[in-house]
Amino acid sequence: MPRGSYGDDSPIAAFATVPGGSALTLIRCSGKGALELAAGVFSAGEKLLRAQGNTVLHGWIVSPGAGTDPADDRRGEKIDEVLVSVFRAPKSYTGEDGIDISCHGGAAAGTGVMAALRAAGFRDALPGEFTFRAFMNGKLDLTRCESVMELVSARTEKGRRHAVSRLSGVLADEIDAVKKKLVEVLAGAEIFLDYSEDEIGMDANEDAGLLPGKPLAEEALARLRKLAESWRRERIYQEGILAVIAGRPNAGKSSLFNLLLKEERSIVTEIPGTTRDWIEAWVSIEGIPVRLVDTAGLREPGDPVEAIGVERSRGLLEAAELVLYIMDGSEGITGEDAAFMDKLRQTAQQEPRTLPCIPLWNKTDIAPLPASPETACGRLLGVSAKTGEGVAELTVAIAEAAAKIAGQAEIASGSGDPQGAAVGTARQKNLVEAAAAALEEALALAEQEEPLDLIAPLLRESINLLGEITGEVSTADILEEMFGKFCVGK
Repeated sequence: MPRGSYGDDSPIAAFATVPGGSALTLIRCSGKGALELAAGVFSAGEKLLRAQGNTVLHGWIVSPGAGTDPADDRRGEKIDEVLVSVFRAPKSYTGEDGIDISCHGGAAAGTGVMAALRAAGFRDALPGEFTFRAFMNGKLDLTRCESVMELVSARTEKGRRHAVSRLSGVLADEIDAVKKKLVEVLAGAEIFLDYSEDEIGMDANEDAGLLPGKPLAEEALARLRKLAESWRRERIYQEGILAVIAGRPNAGKSSLFNLLLKEERSIVTEIPGTTRDWIEAWVSIEGIPVRLVDTAGLREPGDPVEAIGVERSRGLLEAAELVLYIMDGSEGITGEDAAFMDKLRQTAQQEPRTLPCIPLWNKTDIAPLPASPETACGRLLGVSAKTGEGVAELTVAIAEAAAKIAGQAEIASGSGDPQGAAVGTARQKNLVEAAAAALEEALALAEQEEPLDLIAPLLRESINLLGEITGEVSTADILEEMFGKFCVGK
């Protein structure tokens, strides 16, 4: 079967769910002639061909075997008992005729059904090809297409809400509203370029200077800047933050890791150096996805294996967005602890990025916080990895640190509801920034009273860049690269 390419309308099929030990597996089919091909391997083929859209049929998937006539019930071997949901163009996800086949779970049943579909003439769908077709057939714009994958990969409830906001069209509507303002400004500028001042009357445009509709352009610029800034917040909800638990051996790193994860993932013993390599897991903290990493204790290693673990821990600290530095309260703040926090503070001051650090005083159940809890990395937060004391305060502190990273107070406040339109991908953010830059240059030229024939192309560039966000302006290469990152079956 040929690989196929984005943009054709050949019949395609793919798993929409991962085959495994579940009750059901879903296989999606779409394309020109999809119903006719599917009827050739469906026990009630004639009923399928006559079925209305948005109806469900019961029957068997059979191998093409002895003949492919849908009316011939003596065809090949039964493969699986299924439900077939029928969709007819244009009222379908892709805008084409298609079916969803619900077969039994497990690898064997789904694999058998897919083999029958391939034998009937379907080819395997490319990554994201169903959503690509939805875009090409006008069912979704690019912002909604991207939000589909955001929704699939959302790690937290708050991330899901933000993806659903874009899927419902909030971002597309905002882009369209800004673009309409710029089109109005560009239209006014081009009228001035085509006609003399006496013919159109300059008095009506006195307040706007030499750029007609300048206030509209300024409003559009403010809205674009707000959209670009929203990426810092949205990235946190989508990608999460890398939080590294660091400290000396036996300070309680692994115990804290297990406590935050709510399961025994790291081995905990009283023997220093038990953790030889780092271990990680994703955890939702205040609705924020956090990639939590438990590292080897920071000390002079006692053997080559531990040395590798310590070196890897230091590498993770360089990549971290947040450090949870934990100290053994029963031993107090040692010279090694003080030196580490001081070095971290100096590094944060020298680098353009801020590396938040939460200093933790562990074992508060047996060692109360010191009278002077201030450190080079800030005020000590008391916790007990054994009893869970202080963990609620720690999760709030992590959310506040994420807010600093994102530059948004909303995260720290605990509000996960989308606050208006926001960009959801780096592609969208880059295009918004480029559109804002072109518009900003146009307004700067207008302030300098430069001629409109220099300003108008910049306005047009800004409009075209906004069109790329929603897909009004696109190229085959860009679309293939974007949809190629989707999962198969979407």
